Amino acid sequence: MGAAVGAAAPELAQAVSQARLLKNLVLTGFSSIYVIDLDTIDVSNLNRQFLFQKKHVGRSKSQVAKESVLQFCPEANIIAYHDSIMNPDYNVEFFRQFTLVMNALDNRAARNHVNRMCLAADIPLIESGTAGYLGQVTVIKKGVTECYECQPKPTQKTFPGCTIRNTPSEPIHCIVWAKYLFNQLFGEEDADQEVSPDRADPEAAWEPAEAEARALASNEDGEIKRVSTKQWAKSTGYDPVKLFTKNFCGTYKYSCSSFFFSFFPKEQNKSDQQNESSAMLKDQQVLNVRSYADLFSKSVKTLSLHLAEKADGEALIWDKDDPSAMDFVTSAANLRMHVFGMNMKSRFDIKSMAGNIIPAIATTNAVIAGLIVLEGLKILSGKIDQCRTIFLNKQPNPRKKLLVPCALDPPNPNCYVCASKPEVTVKLNTHKVTVLTLQDKILKEKFAMVAPDVQIDDGKGTILISSEEGETEANNHRKLSDFGIRNGTRLQADDFLQDYTLLINVLHSEDLEKDVEFEVVGDAPERIGPKPSEPTPKNISNGSDDGAQPSTSTAPEQDDVVIVDSEDEGTSSNADDVENKSRKRKLEKGCECVGAKRVRNLLLPLDKVIHVMSYCNSTLSWDVKNVQN
Repeated sequence: MGAAVGAAAPELAQAVSQARLLKNLVLTGFSSIYVIDLDTIDVSNLNRQFLFQKKHVGRSKSQVAKESVLQFCPEANIIAYHDSIMNPDYNVEFFRQFTLVMNALDNRAARNHVNRMCLAADIPLIESGTAGYLGQVTVIKKGVTECYECQPKPTQKTFPGCTIRNTPSEPIHCIVWAKYLFNQLFGEEDADQEVSPDRADPEAAWEPAEAEARALASNEDGEIKRVSTKQWAKSTGYDPVKLFTKNFCGTYKYSCSSFFFSFFPKEQNKSDQQNESSAMLKDQQVLNVRSYADLFSKSVKTLSLHLAEKADGEALIWDKDDPSAMDFVTSAANLRMHVFGMNMKSRFDIKSMAGNIIPAIATTNAVIAGLIVLEGLKILSGKIDQCRTIFLNKQPNPRKKLLVPCALDPPNPNCYVCASKPEVTVKLNTHKVTVLTLQDKILKEKFAMVAPDVQIDDGKGTILISSEEGETEANNHRKLSDFGIRNGTRLQADDFLQDYTLLINVLHSEDLEKDVEFEVVGDAPERIGPKPSEPTPKNISNGSDDGAQPSTSTAPEQDDVVIVDSEDEGTSSNADDVENKSRKRKLEKGCECVGAKRVRNLLLPLDKVIHVMSYCNSTLSWDVKNVQN
């Protein structure tokens, strides 16, 4: 059998430690494993990742994990990829070769994607995640259990540190990074928030050979020599051009020649002068790259003057109501979005967004990694009916248990992903919404499609959006009404990579709230009514009654927990969306799940195991031989 293991995103926002999961799988008897991870080893990983050492800093996590495991288990067949799990090469056929998939992802987009790929391939998926002292493991099986997207997810508020530093995939990642940069330059320095390490540090290297050379040099000196970002910035006199080059160019091998002119404007654009005349208009506008580069330069100069006025040892404190601080974060975040190919955001949007970092707890990761393998063994033994969603709580429940098992919920018939005929209704103004908005904000951001194709259900099969580059680009800035789309029009959206089709019913409305471009009616998928109780399943793996009963889910969840792994841990279950909305409570007598939080973005696959790690997306695949029931 094969097994694929991957990093899960946070519901419990952190990913389970890759090292612990990989070690558990190998020592349990999995002999064929595929690991996919886009991330590289960071100094901050070394305190919990026992497969990594200082000499490995800057190298691929998946490759080093493979090398380290083979030292104590040379018979294991591990194939490591330094790549993103969302690469089109990892299609449905790729997933079908595995018996089991395990997620260790740190962002919702990747989790949604792996969820859909496993549904399309009909391969069991184990989701898992941690959030500080909290943890969760659950199993997803097409037609048997809820999928990852069966319940609505809260907006993510915290994110793994490795994603923020190395592989941002969403605007919020760049915003949190910009706040970190503010603290490193002008505020209280925090080693866990380092965003621009000294260039002598092997962390800063992109090339493995260069990283190894730097690491070797540091070993000769006994330690890695560091210069803090603030010290370096002071040594340059807070030169905006040098700060720009260090943070937006050299570190990311990005050509910045097109940016440099921004720091030496010959004259101010008239359009910029007009924008400045209206604070409200300016705050809600998305400026161009040159404008944000200018804003970055001006804010750095202003903040450095404010810092100079402080007494020695004092620092600035970021405040969203401080214009200079807000200018800095707005400009830095948007420049980083541009570097990583994301759509930039207005000052208004950025001001409303924030993120927190919650450190990963080694013990939590160890417990969850063990539970992942136990659930995997049940699947491989043909006992999926004995699988449970297991919650790790910070405090014992009324039965004095920290580990609380709950029966798996059946699929939500209203789910727009795993229902037999996925369908949603979207309310929007067809006279204002453009084809590009439909593609980027509705299909890709809201419904997590990767490469959508859209046709109008008008009897003619009119193609509105094509995933083929340039084929329908001319449609991008046209309004939906230009194509005859009106109230009641049906659109068919297909993502062939995910083998996923979604029917969209258009509900035209001119009464949407200000700044709201669209709404999904019912916030689909919507939690359905309470389920009738069922007999408590007996005899889990050890033959004892675990007391688990189907969750009633009668009340909506109120405590949304999203935790971010300050470090990128391959196996740390990153619950991108610690969805406490799916919290399970048992109302029947003897219920084990009272107070248990359902973290829905944690999953890891075993069997043919694909291990997908942090947004560096790592995926592992293993063949399991001679596994005892």
